[in-house]
Amino acid sequence: MITIISATNRPNSNTLKVSEKYAQLMEKQGLTAKILSLEQVPADIAFNEVFSNRSEKFQQLLEEYIIPVQKFVIIAPEYNGSFPGILKTFFDAIHPDLNRGKKVALAGVASGRAGNLRGMDHLTGILNYLGMHVHPNKLPISSVLTLINADGELIEPTTIKVIEKQLNDFTNW
Repeated sequence: MITIISATNRPNSNTLKVSEKYAQLMEKQGLTAKILSLEQVPADIAFNEVFSNRSEKFQQLLEEYIIPVQKFVIIAPEYNGSFPGILKTFFDAIHPDLNRGKKVALAGVASGRAGNLRGMDHLTGILNYLGMHVHPNKLPISSVLTLINADGELIEPTTIKVIEKQLNDFTNW
């Protein structure tokens, strides 16, 4: 199983829509994937979970989406030239031993033209520090607003093809 982390707690985000497309494409390849939207983390994560006051809700998230999984796909939107603070807080709340040696594929999502390249670089440094292995094919998804239809689905054929290639490379890695 692969966990897809939709790396924002913003409700109804384009990041979640891209994450859903990733899950659909993985299912098409015969892979099992679950989406962990950071909307699901406890609202007080920064004040409680990072100090080992593990809530039942957070522990359940860890047991379902993190502990048993060896591969992750993180879809990270661009926030202020990087990635959302909730993602960093999420990793800060998890003991590094739980993720050491696991593999990660990254996709950056932005309404602008850089596809969160800078944010993926920042995130790569953190994940490497935590002992995680980041796949070299980091996918910038730029101008995301033009790639999603009125029903909220990512439909742009070229983008779908590069996602399929990234997923194929990652699952064979």
